[in-house]
Amino acid sequence: MSRFVAIANQKGGVGKTTTTINLAASLARLGHRILVLDMDPQGNSSSGLGIQGNHSKKGVYEVLLGQIAFDEAVCPSVFPGIDVLPSGQKLSGAEVELVSFLEREKILSNALLLVRERYDFIFADCPPSLGLLTINTLTAADSVLIPIQSEYYALEGLTQLLNTIQLVQRSLNRELEIEGILLTMFDARLNLSQQVADEARKFFEGRVYDTYIPRNVRLSEAPSFGIPAIQYDEESSGSRSYLALADEFLSRRQKAESETGQAPVETLSEDEGRSRLSEAVAHQPTPLPVSTPKPPEGVPPPARPSEGEAEVENENSGSPSPAGEEIQTNHVQPTKEEVVNHE
Repeated sequence: MSRFVAIANQKGGVGKTTTTINLAASLARLGHRILVLDMDPQGNSSSGLGIQGNHSKKGVYEVLLGQIAFDEAVCPSVFPGIDVLPSGQKLSGAEVELVSFLEREKILSNALLLVRERYDFIFADCPPSLGLLTINTLTAADSVLIPIQSEYYALEGLTQLLNTIQLVQRSLNRELEIEGILLTMFDARLNLSQQVADEARKFFEGRVYDTYIPRNVRLSEAPSFGIPAIQYDEESSGSRSYLALADEFLSRRQKAESETGQAPVETLSEDEGRSRLSEAVAHQPTPLPVSTPKPPEGVPPPARPSEGEAEVENENSGSPSPAGEEIQTNHVQPTKEEVVNHE
C-alpha cells in the first residue's frame, strides 16, 4: 500500500529538501519505488535529483492546472527507483491561479488518484509557507514529517503548523497524522542541540526519530552535482545518518502497519541495496544547466574528510549524547495539549 508523506515546516532552512532527496534515495536503495513531488517553486528537489531546469517545460504547475496528465510530466531521476514530478518558477503563481478552482484544496489529491499505487512511498517537498500549495499537499498526504533545526528558534512557529494540520484534519483529511519529527543540523558538541532534542521529545512524545542529521559538508556539496549525498559520498556522516533514518522510518512503518493489519512492503537485502547504489554511482548524471549551481571544472571526486573534519563528523554521528547543563530558552513552544490534539 502506497504511503504519501509530506515533508513540511513553514520555516526555511531546516532541511526539508535535503531530507526529501536523501530519505527518498536511501529508501530507493533498499528497493522501494519512490515518487518525489517538488511542491516548492524554487525547484531544489528537482535539481538535487538531476532534473535539469530546462529538461521539460511541464511539471507540477501544469498538472495542478489540469493542462496535462501526470504521466506527461513525471521524470526519472538520476537515482534508480526514483521518479520526480518537477517544479519551476511558474509554480509560484499557482496559488493565485488556483483560487477560483472548485475544491481547490483537493486538486493534487485528485491528480494522483490513478498513480499512487505505482509507488511504495511518495514524498512531497513543501514550500516554506502554509499557503495553498502546502494545503493541497497536506490534503493529499497520509502523514507529515517535520524537520526541525537543532537551534534556538527551532520550536518557534510549530504551533502555527500544528494548527494548520489540525484544520486540515477537521475539514479536508481526517486521516492525516504526524509521521515523525526529525532533528537536523545537530551538533553533539553543543548543549543547545541536546536541549532542543529534549524539548522536542517532551512535546512530541514517541514521535521524534532517534536518528538525527548532523551538520555535514557532504550534504551541502551533493546538490551542486545534482545527486543525493549517499550517491556522492556514502561514507560521510550525513549519508550514514540518512541511511539510518531510512531503516528507522521503515521499522516504524512496519510496526504501525502490523498494528493495523496491513502487509509490510518487502525490501532488498543489504547486498542488493549496495548493488543498487553502485549502479547509481556508475551512471553519473549529465552536467547541470548554467541556471543550477554546479562545481567548477576540474573538481576531483570527493576527497576523504580531513583529520579535523573527520573528528567533527565522528562527534556528530550516532544518537544525541546525554543532556549537558540545561540552557534556559524563552522561545514559543506548542503546548502538550496541541500536540495531543493531532492524533
